[in-house]
Amino acid sequence: MYEEHFGLTGKPFQLSPDARFFFPSNEHRRALSFLQYGIEQADGFIVITGDVGTGKTTLVQALLNDIDQSSALVSNIVTSQLAEDDLLQLVAMNLGLRVNNNSKALLLKDLERLFIQRSREGRRVLLIVDEAQNLPAKSVEELRMLTNMQFEGRPLLQVFLLGQEEFRGTLLSEGFEQLRQRVIATYHLNPLKEDETRTYILHRLQTVGWNRRPDFEDDAFPAIFEFTDGVPRRINNLCDRLMLFAFLEEITTIDREVVTKVSSEIGTEFWGGATPPQPSSAVEAGMPEEGVNSQQVFNTPGQPLETMARIMFDKANVQQRLAGLERAIDGLGHSVKEELSFIRLMLEDLLHETRHSSHSSMPSASNKSSDKSSDGDADDSNAGAAADVDKKRA
Repeated sequence: MYEEHFGLTGKPFQLSPDARFFFPSNEHRRALSFLQYGIEQADGFIVITGDVGTGKTTLVQALLNDIDQSSALVSNIVTSQLAEDDLLQLVAMNLGLRVNNNSKALLLKDLERLFIQRSREGRRVLLIVDEAQNLPAKSVEELRMLTNMQFEGRPLLQVFLLGQEEFRGTLLSEGFEQLRQRVIATYHLNPLKEDETRTYILHRLQTVGWNRRPDFEDDAFPAIFEFTDGVPRRINNLCDRLMLFAFLEEITTIDREVVTKVSSEIGTEFWGGATPPQPSSAVEAGMPEEGVNSQQVFNTPGQPLETMARIMFDKANVQQRLAGLERAIDGLGHSVKEELSFIRLMLEDLLHETRHSSHSSMPSASNKSSDKSSDGDADDSNAGAAADVDKKRA
């Protein structure tokens, strides 16, 4: 809509990945070097991880642009929530094989014949799997088995796995030792820095013939960075709206005021209807703070165990604390004896605190009977919860 009005040859901030707009930030340049090294090895797995919108797909597209297409056969898988047999069929179809509900054994044989034929032609086969964090464990293992195929001592298939940060946890989990041994290059993409955000925006504008219409004032770039945290896809989303706003309002400059206005209008689209969570110094220090939402803490990846435990002991009632404690234990693994011991000590402190509070409350004579009954119920409930913890610990 606004491209013709501003004399642009294309849309500068489109959300779909396009290698034309590849921006070699420090992060992306280093990642590209790792990928190029992996390509030269012609073997195993290459893993690229990063938060949503950090440019993983664009990075791989830029890499493939440097590869002679006549020397490679590339299959790109973007639907990764597939069982192992369905994944194999999709790989086969993407590589041009006809799939007629053959048995898995026949399908694997057809794939091997295809790989060998391309190898004899001097072509390599590359499989790119996007959103790899959605792959079931058995499907990941099936990919590993495919990379075992060789011809005359040369591997026949190389696999790129692109995934969000949690995929790193998957690779480090039990049962993936053999796959980890096959990973020859890996890199985690981080967002752009503030100075790179400015250069990134100007780079995309200049790629489509921007002639400073509309012009971006110096104070606009820090504001864009503050709102987007340097994540390329968020930058594209915001800047596209800024360009549209300039077109509709018939303005020729974009400054901090404009960025703030447009950001506030589309904030719910970035943050799912809520204000982005702000870090709390008390939480980061592992101490409870007045008004801290314990559920938010538990839903935030990377929170230390001590932080989660202490938050539960803030100002919630006893039953809520114990329920949260049990959720924390359920979320732990099997090799966390020290953490479980810590939680056990925290539970004992809580029970001691509860009993001490009840004995020092000095109830009136008319309420002694009912208070005693309540104390007994609370002790029974807490003792039951403690028993559950002991069972989980065992």
